[in-house]
Amino acid sequence: MDIFNILEMIGGLCLFLFGMNFMGESLERRAGGSLKGLLGKLTGSKLKAFLTGMGVTAVIQSSSATTVMVVGFVNSGIMTLKQSIGIIMGANIGTTITSWILSLGGISSDNLFIQLLKPTSFTPVLALIGIAMTMISKTTKKKDVGNILLGFATLMFGMDTMSGAVKGLADVPEFQQLFTLFKNPVLGVIVGAVLTAVIQSSSASVGILQALSATGQVSFGAAIPIIMGQNIGTCVTALLSSFGANKNGKRVAIVHLSFNVIGAIVCLSIFSLISSILKPVFLDTAASHLGIAVAHSCFNVICTLILYPAAGFLEKLSLKIVPQTEDEKEEKIEIDERLLATPSIALDQCNILVNQMATATLKAYNRSLSLLDNYDTEIAEKVRKAEKLADKYEDTLGTFLAKLSTHATSDSDSRLSAVLLKVIGDFERISDHAVNIVEAAEELKEKGIDLTADAEKELKHIINAVEEILDLSYKAFVNNDYETATKVEPLEQVIDELKEYLRDCHIRRLQRGECTIEAGFVWSDLLTNLERTSDHCSNIALCIIDAKDNNMNHHASGKKIKKDKEHFVAQYYEYAEKYSFKD
Repeated sequence: MDIFNILEMIGGLCLFLFGMNFMGESLERRAGGSLKGLLGKLTGSKLKAFLTGMGVTAVIQSSSATTVMVVGFVNSGIMTLKQSIGIIMGANIGTTITSWILSLGGISSDNLFIQLLKPTSFTPVLALIGIAMTMISKTTKKKDVGNILLGFATLMFGMDTMSGAVKGLADVPEFQQLFTLFKNPVLGVIVGAVLTAVIQSSSASVGILQALSATGQVSFGAAIPIIMGQNIGTCVTALLSSFGANKNGKRVAIVHLSFNVIGAIVCLSIFSLISSILKPVFLDTAASHLGIAVAHSCFNVICTLILYPAAGFLEKLSLKIVPQTEDEKEEKIEIDERLLATPSIALDQCNILVNQMATATLKAYNRSLSLLDNYDTEIAEKVRKAEKLADKYEDTLGTFLAKLSTHATSDSDSRLSAVLLKVIGDFERISDHAVNIVEAAEELKEKGIDLTADAEKELKHIINAVEEILDLSYKAFVNNDYETATKVEPLEQVIDELKEYLRDCHIRRLQRGECTIEAGFVWSDLLTNLERTSDHCSNIALCIIDAKDNNMNHHASGKKIKKDKEHFVAQYYEYAEKYSFKD
């Protein structure tokens, strides 16, 4: 083996690693919607979590990427530590599909049909299709498909180049001695762990091992311990990812490491006993591409069978290593930046958090209205806490969504991102108005101000209208309900007119001396806050309409609703009749 073989091997390795990374990133983008569907079905069931982890990893072909996502989910409070354990177990099996795909490189036969299955036969065609799709296609989805094909062709070409370059090592005595040393199982595990830790991909390190098997010097006795070590080495990615995460995020990384280390120790013990006592002949047999894929799959399946019933133990172990503290009980709003690697999933989690924000805001606003009838200090404090929480939601989500907008997303995801960026400001302002109403209720109580009977009746009237528009806009947003959203604008116009009518009524009471100036100030503040709340409800509904019409322009959407005169007028008169002052 000369310098040119070494350069060829390095070139092949670089192409292989680049192709695997490029294909994986393209798969993540293209399969974003599917991944959201899989993760959306996740429940407390350990089996469903396991199947989810296996499915997601089989799609993106990287257990490291799946685990990093899980660290992000748990760190953001989107997923529980218990759910993450099943996903991690499933990811370890899902990642074995890569070694099976790479095993195609070891196919050898004179049969034409079997030769066509060799990657060197069909990858040039895939590369041609891929480059054509990438250069010609205008849609992101088709470009991603083209990138997937290009990535696959590149990694298979790199694999073939590596295999060809290392064949010369078969005649190098030092290389033969090196793999004789690896027959020491412990040394094999260490080498496998270090190699995988360096390149941060067990799939890639298994691929390299498969390429080296082309020399015929890699026996099963040496390969199996290396495979065990590769599973430990892949934990480095999750451990690095957990730096900066909260304690639950760190626990996920600990579970991942514990699962692989315990599995490797148990399997290594069994392997050492079998190899020393029974001394099976196949351990001295040269490993093939297919043989390594089988060994990789068997090891991961055995680990899962052993530790699947012990999921509770892994959870307790992680809690022991990273103990719980009192500050964990505080409500925190976090969304992990690791999710930026999978924009579709990141956006889905942002949507969940905005829904939580909407629910908390609506609850706080209704509580603030209840204080006008019966002031309660404890409830007032809850409203203020909810407003501070809404501020945190807006800051966290706004910052994250701004960063997310710089990553490649589909057209539908871009529209959803724009909607979320707009509505978080409206929900935050609604929470501000809730606090303003609390302050008005406090002023009425502390100063002993009483509203007139007519004023109380009028206030109840407009409050009922605002409660309805809040409910409509909330349902329209949470359910992405276009029809419900179209009902908001007519009601908002009725509330605007109702506010002006009630202001006139108040002025007449002042002129008659029925109302004090002090009460008038509070009354005016309440009307303003109620009317402005309805404005924000209108903005939220218009966002839903904008997204449906693919036109993020409130003015255009508002005009469109009013242009459908028959529908708008019918809704308007229905609300006007409902909230009129007729007996």
